[in-house]
Amino acid sequence: MPDVLLVPVALLALAVLATASATGDRALLVHASGRPPRLAAISVLPEVARLLVQRRRTTTAPDALLWRVGGGGLLVVAALMIAVVPIGGRAVLDNPVGIVWFNAMDVLLWALVWLLGWGASSAAALVAGYRYLAQALAYELPLMFALIPPAVVARSLDVEAVVASQSGRWNVVEMPVAFGVFLLCVVAFSFAGPLSAPAGSDVAGGVLAEVSGVDRLVVLAGRHALLAAGAAFAVPVFLGGDAGPLLPGWLWQLAKTLAVLAVLVVVRRRLPLLRPERFAEVGWVLLVPLTLAQVLVTTVLALAAS
Repeated sequence: MPDVLLVPVALLALAVLATASATGDRALLVHASGRPPRLAAISVLPEVARLLVQRRRTTTAPDALLWRVGGGGLLVVAALMIAVVPIGGRAVLDNPVGIVWFNAMDVLLWALVWLLGWGASSAAALVAGYRYLAQALAYELPLMFALIPPAVVARSLDVEAVVASQSGRWNVVEMPVAFGVFLLCVVAFSFAGPLSAPAGSDVAGGVLAEVSGVDRLVVLAGRHALLAAGAAFAVPVFLGGDAGPLLPGWLWQLAKTLAVLAVLVVVRRRLPLLRPERFAEVGWVLLVPLTLAQVLVTTVLALAAS
């Protein structure tokens, strides 16, 4: 059963993290333009205000319902992802298969981003929707395999059990490959930075080509929320959850999440764009073997220790 008392806490945490992601991303953009980074937080507000009052763009015969579902669904999926992240030892959704739940929510993004492209009734947006599917096919297996080692060590798919299994050593120490691949997949499913081809300028803005006004604000917020949800999930799975000396557990968890999120934000601005066909080659030729090797090593070590 969902813990309704934790719902506002989880949603507030997601909003704070998404805002931090947007502000950090804006800071890097402002810094690249030669202006003082301290203007980043201020410059976000006019952009939000501009989108709130901007008139919605219309196309010929759009499927408005699917278009809105595709865009607004990104925020919903981010909230459902963070629902299985323990906060102070408790999660909104006490799910015994939280690892599978997170992966299932990621797969739901396939349909939502494709609907965002389809609903616009625009060639550029539709092509970008299919590009996202191609990118998703490249990262999905590596993501699944990256989440198996923590579950093997914990002998459970429950996220809280995974946290408990790290009382002696964080999973990132024994599973650096899985941790790195997981972070790359988070960047991929939020179609950000080097993996932002579905929203890239080379196809007239991709799935964002026809999105404007409040709709565009919701989609952009959804992308930052997905990045934040991925960072929040990495903490209990790979970084020991709320474990840490001196400080309260929730503060350790927040600090770790912000640190992971900072890495993801820097990556999305510092690395060049990787086209979906190139990423497919990287995913199948490099990431799948690496994550399978990580699964094998972790399983052997777990059997030897039992």
